[in-house]
Amino acid sequence: MTANGVFAVDPWELRETRLDLDGLARSESLFALSNGHIGLRGNLDEGEPHGLPGTYLNGVYERRPLPYAEAGYGYPESGQSVINVTNGKILRLLVDDEPFDIRYGTLHFHERVLDFRAGTLRRTVEWTSPAGQRVRIVTQRLVSFTQRAVVGICLEVEPLGGEVRIVVQSELVANEDLPAPVADPRAAAALRNPLVAEWSEADGLRGTLVHRTRHSGLRVAAAMDHVVDAPAEVATSAEASDDWARADVTTVLRPGERLRLVKFVSYGWSQQRSLPAVRDQVAAALTAARHTGWDELLVEQRRYLEDFWDRADVQLDGDAELQQAVRFALFHVLQAGARAEGRPIPAKGLTGPGYDGHCFWDTETFVLPVLTHTLPRAAADVLRWRHATLPLARDRAGQLRLRGAAFPWRTINGEECSGYWPAGTAAFHVNADIADAVLRYLDATGDREFEREVGLELLVETARLWRSIGHHDLDGHFRIDGVTGPDEYSALADNNVYTNLMAQRNLLGAADAAARDPARAGELGVDAEETAAWRHAAVAMMIPYDEALGVHPQAEGFTRHQGWDFAHTRPEEYPLLLHFPYFDLYRKQVVKQADLVLALQLCGDFADPDQKRRDFEYYERITVRDSSLSACTQAVVAAEVGHLGLAYDYAAEAALLDLRDLTGNTRDGLHIASLAGTWISLVLGLGGMRDHGTLSFCPRLPEGIDRLAFRIVRGDARLRVEVLRTGATYELVAGSTPLTLRHHDEEVKLDVGASRTLPLRPTPRLPRPAQPPGRAPARRSGLPGR
Repeated sequence: MTANGVFAVDPWELRETRLDLDGLARSESLFALSNGHIGLRGNLDEGEPHGLPGTYLNGVYERRPLPYAEAGYGYPESGQSVINVTNGKILRLLVDDEPFDIRYGTLHFHERVLDFRAGTLRRTVEWTSPAGQRVRIVTQRLVSFTQRAVVGICLEVEPLGGEVRIVVQSELVANEDLPAPVADPRAAAALRNPLVAEWSEADGLRGTLVHRTRHSGLRVAAAMDHVVDAPAEVATSAEASDDWARADVTTVLRPGERLRLVKFVSYGWSQQRSLPAVRDQVAAALTAARHTGWDELLVEQRRYLEDFWDRADVQLDGDAELQQAVRFALFHVLQAGARAEGRPIPAKGLTGPGYDGHCFWDTETFVLPVLTHTLPRAAADVLRWRHATLPLARDRAGQLRLRGAAFPWRTINGEECSGYWPAGTAAFHVNADIADAVLRYLDATGDREFEREVGLELLVETARLWRSIGHHDLDGHFRIDGVTGPDEYSALADNNVYTNLMAQRNLLGAADAAARDPARAGELGVDAEETAAWRHAAVAMMIPYDEALGVHPQAEGFTRHQGWDFAHTRPEEYPLLLHFPYFDLYRKQVVKQADLVLALQLCGDFADPDQKRRDFEYYERITVRDSSLSACTQAVVAAEVGHLGLAYDYAAEAALLDLRDLTGNTRDGLHIASLAGTWISLVLGLGGMRDHGTLSFCPRLPEGIDRLAFRIVRGDARLRVEVLRTGATYELVAGSTPLTLRHHDEEVKLDVGASRTLPLRPTPRLPRPAQPPGRAPARRSGLPGR
């Protein structure tokens, strides 16, 4: 069992062994189903009780005002919030006129299982009504990976006592009442009744609702249809109104008989298409789903996931809970991006309304590395979405009196939604993060068509931004002043090392890409003078260094700031942003999340191993991890510099963040970047993988993990890596050409079907570095059973 005693430890599923009504909102996030286009929170089928109802469509949002006490030039005028669209999950059940409600009667058995291989949420209940009728109810739910507009739900009911009359009420409900938001600025703003009815219809067992959002003007359609299998006569009816459609099925069951009802739901939305077009779109999706049938939908779902796990699985021996957590993480990362197709991957995926459903830099820096090496098509789709928002990014740059493109800090449709500019607009590194994702995708896939159509323009416009923001000083250094790096506890800093190194990579990458395709570069107005200016700026990039301390300051002057008073900071005062003014945070040495350490991971060539260790240990003492983005990065660099036990602890923290609700806000949705960070911690951390044109590995295993195995997709090649204490084995299981990689400093060339086993290098034993008081990660190694 996991620490909270609710979830059983199983390598391929998340099994809830008892129902915790106080933790419903959290479990609804954990049991969410999605395909990147549709997202369903894991609400109970009967609709009540619930923690937070949620049905989401990627890209469907409502506008809301962003009020300011004092207006300022360039402040965004409106925000965007993801909305709870029409709920098609509801299947109410009446047993001899008694509504099935787990709060009444007697609940004998309740189990829910999220199956990572089947892609389904299965629920089994045995319940006795207040009138004494005992029934078994089994439901299974999926959001299809193969038919992206389709949701399927199968309900089976059987009596466990005498004859019973069963009524099933299947509903579509729009504008559901939502609970008031908690007092936390990270929680989403609740929007009441955002949908305006345009059309409704009920016919047979089919129902359709079409709505339009009040302010953003998006048209949303939802439709349902049913297939009923019962041993006796069935009575049916249906009706619809503006915000509600219902189909009723009534029958009588005797002992040993079973009612089976399959519900298909389809969704569609558009900003431009007409009502008839959107209505017909969901009708067609329903027709296709009925033609496929429930059983074949299950088969398609399993086949899709078999292929995914064949490319993406990570195996661990020695820590069963972490094994479960990494597959849970990969499953949800897949769900967040598999069928996003021209839409963003929000920070919470489609599992909840946290962060208003916005997409941040998290996507490119944490999620896309996983997808690039497991499902590269999905990574390309997200970057195509960024490319589609280039006109808005150019407009924003122009508004800020800059050249190139300034991509938003947080957004749904491509417009900036951050009303706090020091941590939003000034965090220009998001532009280099996008460029970095482009470069890593190109290195991993060699997709020159993508480079010509999408990649080159993204690289060019972001490179232009850096030449516009930065300047050459009197000493010839290229400076980028007054920006905010990943650490949001330090704003408006000069020469943030992470930002400068990532901008350097952006500038050189853009120049190289333009040289590869001069014709396309010319179409974008790039000439030799501009690329020379990019290269000049990159070579002259200012990288501050503190000679006295022998470390890189996070930004110029950072190591001269006053230290934070950790000794007098109480445990309940974390996260600091909720208890201290930003002014105090900005002028002290306290780090919210990995910043300089993230530079060591992503741009590690700028420092030698001894320098990396000094930098890492310095920032360990002042990093409080008030962000879920930090642990995985600290895991990677801890492993690289030799702190394997600490790396293991951080990897487990990233993996268990939501399963154990370590930040206390899983109720608002899962932390998709931290889940992606589980893969990063293990593959880049313990596996030591780096991909800068050539794949390289420096694998190592901490005490408590006896074996690590993972797979990497690179072009049409599939590489399997297995790390034991006796050595690492590399096997090229598929591909059209040999693959060259590096194991430590040794070059390894693999033919298709061939494998090589090489010894691991010993890892030095180093004293464990200190963290701020009370902020050390939970110890993983040395636990019972490890």
